[in-house]
Formats: sequence, structure tokens, C-alpha cells
Amino acid sequence: MADSDRLEAGVEARKEREDWERFGARLGAIQENIERVIQGKPREVRLALVALVAEGHVLIEDVPGVGKTLLAKALARSIDCSFRRIQFTPDLLPTDVTGVNVFNQERGDFEFKPGAIFANIVLADEINRASPKTQSALLECMEERQVTVDTETYQLGTPFMVIATQNPIEHEGTYPLPEAQLDRFMLRIHVGYPGAEAEIGILATHGYHSTLDEIGPVADAMVVAELALQAREVHVAPTLRRYIVDISETTRSHPDIYLGASPRASIMLLRASRALAAAEGRDYVVPDDIKELAVPVIAHRIIVTADAAMGGRDCGWRPGPSALPISTWSRWVWRSCRSPRPCSCGGAGPGCP
Repeated sequence: MADSDRLEAGVEARKEREDWERFGARLGAIQENIERVIQGKPREVRLALVALVAEGHVLIEDVPGVGKTLLAKALARSIDCSFRRIQFTPDLLPTDVTGVNVFNQERGDFEFKPGAIFANIVLADEINRASPKTQSALLECMEERQVTVDTETYQLGTPFMVIATQNPIEHEGTYPLPEAQLDRFMLRIHVGYPGAEAEIGILATHGYHSTLDEIGPVADAMVVAELALQAREVHVAPTLRRYIVDISETTRSHPDIYLGASPRASIMLLRASRALAAAEGRDYVVPDDIKELAVPVIAHRIIVTADAAMGGRDCGWRPGPSALPISTWSRWVWRSCRSPRPCSCGGAGPGCP
């Protein structure tokens, strides 16, 4: 190879490395801005940003008062794009979400009035409090990024992301999300209680006023769209694609699992792994990316059998993924799945039967 060819190849490699470092810096700036509001939860914030860049949707599920809605609002405020909040209630109608054709007396014909779903980031707060009829209004929006009303199809903007919240403890007056709806969410995130030091920091900042009003956008919709396009270029080796399929197949063949992961789950895991690798400044996926994302991506798509639930084998505790080899870790994915009833030990950990 001539010296000029070597020089050109070196320049090109350095440029590509700088592009991925710039990707990580841009996403890091958004994360730092969100963490000014959501303290002590860097992993949960990073997962939400991974879903944003991977063009997926997020279901935030946890007990009241841990910052589910605040996380969604902080993410929306960190990006200069359109944002709508839908408070899901039992009397909410599908047309409130998607829109409706209204007769215009001056023009003498019908005109379309867009619903709240026509925004870049949509917060579906307490999504399980709406009826299944209203919940199903999101199916086409989340999967195909479009809305069809009276045979007319309207495209949604780019980026488009639905962030839904729900309380898994309270069941009165709620409607469980159907499997088709859950399968549309790329990730399910549990915020959890903050640590003692983080909660002290929360008292010092949020004790007087909400810091949400103090943050502003650090990126715009165009930047997010560019990051999403760049994340698609991340390389995934054939062996890692096979690893993803092995994880999904394990959930389908396990005797304690009634409903395993679908091919959509494998696609979501692949896309999320690419986004996480790009967030780390890499243009290639490593096994640890897949191991870190497998549970948030797959667990909410799985249902264990009644026998497994009665036997207490639906507990969410598992050893740390980094402590297990690839061939062993995939067997633990099913332990974080859903079941017909809550786990008898509440996911306490090593004390789980």
C-alpha cells in the first residue's frame, strides 16, 4: 500500500472515530441535563435515551412518587421539539388520542383535527387507567408511526417516541395492558427508590422548588433524528446476532414460560444494542451491550406458566449479568418476566424461594 493510501485510510479512521465520540458527547449532554432533575438514576436515564435513539418507546413502571412522570418531562424538556401529555382516564376516547374529522360549516366539508399523539414526544401518563379501546388507539401509532382516521392516513413526525407510565401496585379501576400493546414498547424501566445520599440531594434541590423549570433544551429534533440515523450504522457481528436469537429461543422453549419473546423482541434488542454501543462512543456492539439490555427489552414480553408462578419461580432476582458467561446468562432472562400473580417474595433477592 502506498504512503498516500495509508495516510488517507488513517484520516478516514480518525474521522469515523471522532464521529462516534461526537455521538457519545451529544447524548451525554442530554443525559447530564436530565440528571439535573432525576438524581441518582443514571442507568434509568441512559436506558430512556437508548430507546430515544433506537426509535423505540418506553414503559416506565414503578410505585408512586419515584419520578416516573418527572423523568419523561425532563427528557422532553431537554430536547427542543413538540411535546404532548395525555392523562389516561377511564372516560378518555380513542379520538382524543388520534384525532377526529370535524364538519366545518364555513367550508361545507370535514376537516381533520389532530389528536395529542401528533407530537415528537408523547407522555401517556397512567396508561393502564384507560379502557382497552382507548389503549388500542396507540397500536398503529407506535408500530407504524402513522394515524388512520376515516380511511385517511397521516404520518407522524420524526423523532416520535411514546413514554408511558403505570403503577403496578394499584389495580382498582385499571385495565392491564394487552400483550399486543406491551410488545410495542422497546424497553420497560423500573425507576426504583433512590439511595440515601441521592435522596438527601433530592431534598436539598426539590425541597424548595422543582428543578424541572431550570433546565432547557440542549438538542433539537434534527439532532435526535441524526443520532438515530447514525446509530443504525453500528456493526453487529453475526455471532452476536445469533446470541440474540438464542436468548429469544430460550424463552420460547423453557418449560416454565407460557409466552416467550417474539421476533419483534429480537429486533428491538438488536436496535437497542446498537444505540447503547453508539452512546458509549463505539461503532460496534459487544456482548455486554446485549446482556445489559436483554432484561429491560424482553422481560415485559414474557408470561410464565401458572405452575411456575405458584412455585415461586417468577422472582425477578438474578445474578449480575457480567458475572455469567453468555451461554448461561440467557437462562436467567425469564426470571424477570411477568406472571399471573406478583412474586411471593416481592423480588427480595437471595432469600427468594
